Amino acid sequence: MRKACVVLVSLLPALVPVVPARAADNGSWSVYPVAAQAAARPYFYLSADPGQTLTDKVAVQNRTGEPLTFRLYAADAYNTPRDGGFAVRTADETMRGVGAWARLARSRITVPGHRTVTVPFTLRVPTGAEPGDHPGAIVALDERIAPGGGKLALGIRRAVGARVYLRVSGPALPALAVSRLSVGHHRPLLFGTGTATVSYTLRNTGNVTLRPSAELTARGLFGRTLLERRAARVPAELLPGQSVRLTETWRGTPVLDRAAITVSARAQGASASAGASFYAVPWLPLVMLVCVVVAVVIVWRMRSRSGERTATRRDRRFAVRRGLRDQGQ
Repeated sequence: MRKACVVLVSLLPALVPVVPARAADNGSWSVYPVAAQAAARPYFYLSADPGQTLTDKVAVQNRTGEPLTFRLYAADAYNTPRDGGFAVRTADETMRGVGAWARLARSRITVPGHRTVTVPFTLRVPTGAEPGDHPGAIVALDERIAPGGGKLALGIRRAVGARVYLRVSGPALPALAVSRLSVGHHRPLLFGTGTATVSYTLRNTGNVTLRPSAELTARGLFGRTLLERRAARVPAELLPGQSVRLTETWRGTPVLDRAAITVSARAQGASASAGASFYAVPWLPLVMLVCVVVAVVIVWRMRSRSGERTATRRDRRFAVRRGLRDQGQ
């Protein structure tokens, strides 16, 4: 029986964290900008006017003893929705920025063992390009598929990319937005503290890359401070037009209170906030309160119906008596 084969493209983890003054590599090969040793660049930092053409070179170094063949392509960058990590589009996705504007002199190269191959490329910025940041990468993809195991065979393609930070001249407009703030509260049964899960969407609505920070605050009745801390899961870089869904856990919510939660995000030249609230009430007292309210409503309705029946009987007796008097007359 044949095994189904799923091909996974594994982009180098070194694309995600900011690594100062070193090439992006996965232990087998590296991709980095060509530069003099005295002016080594960890990434491509480029500036251009709309309509301008830039030229540069990328180096691919084989760290193994065997020849390696790569597919070279330029790609747009984005933030992963899950954790906001820096990632790039695959070769078969539609490109609208660096991935569409950059052209490499060679699309496939073979690098001998322990050797380096340099490839020139041009980057033509369209005349109608929007001002601001257009992040991307020059990617070296090993098209060999590593074998997998199990009933569902997983094939893995590995890729390494050197980041490209391109800024097109024009007005820089930093802007942030915090939206879809929701709070899930897990109440204790009777006594003790609860746990709240705060989820929100952080979006870069401007045209420049931001390095945001966020704070989580909670105020109780009469303005009492219940929580004040820095959010831990904010991405190091939030690219223009990108958003990420973030979650923070608040352990130790009050036993009995009304908590008003605010998420405040800031970056250089931009800020935004959103708020939500919830009532902290243990389950057992809450259930008892609901039962009391339901009982009061039932008793009230029963008394109201009893009063209506009594009034109806009274009205009928009155009508009968009046009819008898009318007949006597």
